[in-house]
Amino acid sequence: MSVFAHLVEQLADLLEPLFHACAAAAAIVLFTALVRLLVHPLSRAAARGGRARAALQPRIAELRRRHAKNPEKLRQAVLELHAEEKVSPLSGCLPSLLQLPAFFLLYHLFSNRTIGDAPNSLLDHRLFAAPLGGRWADALADGGVFGAAGVVYLALFAVVAAVATFNYRRTKQMAAAGATVGAGDGGGADGQLPGLGAVGKVMPFMSFLTLFTVAVMPLAAALYMVTSTAWSAVERAVLYR
Repeated sequence: MSVFAHLVEQLADLLEPLFHACAAAAAIVLFTALVRLLVHPLSRAAARGGRARAALQPRIAELRRRHAKNPEKLRQAVLELHAEEKVSPLSGCLPSLLQLPAFFLLYHLFSNRTIGDAPNSLLDHRLFAAPLGGRWADALADGGVFGAAGVVYLALFAVVAAVATFNYRRTKQMAAAGATVGAGDGGGADGQLPGLGAVGKVMPFMSFLTLFTVAVMPLAAALYMVTSTAWSAVERAVLYR
């Protein structure tokens, strides 16, 4: 933890001439960008996997017709098809999973009052008027929704809402395109393993959950989440165009 804290402090010192009092917040954004760059090759692989899965939709539709009354056999046939074509139905999860250690490390760093036996000096840093170790509830207690710190959270909420709306529309468009493929081949709209259709219906709304997480976690972790979510939106728009 102390090594990571030192890294954040060093990045903040490096960025201080440009961002002044917000240098630590800028360091978190830079750290997030570096993490996303490290997992970008996996994101590209996930995009290739997504296109490969889309190409399998006609064959999956045929399997659905053939095994319409036997869900277990359909599941096995679809898994065998993915294995045969070397396509993993879960490959898109890897970039998100590999980011979790960095996120939790940042979360714990800005949740602890001490690092080792020393006070956590990172908690003194701010994004404008909002402490990086504070939460939205703290901002509401200190000035309310439109107080100096509250406005910082309102800006983050606006960014998250814009990105979530973009993701929602894009996910719905991609789902509609997949449904068109399935309908054209006489298959189901999801063209996936049985039981995943409900997941597909929920996925367009997942980005809006970030609004809740931003509200309850330390501002530093929320800043990581917002930056990563915005990066994902741009990355997916480029890779899945």
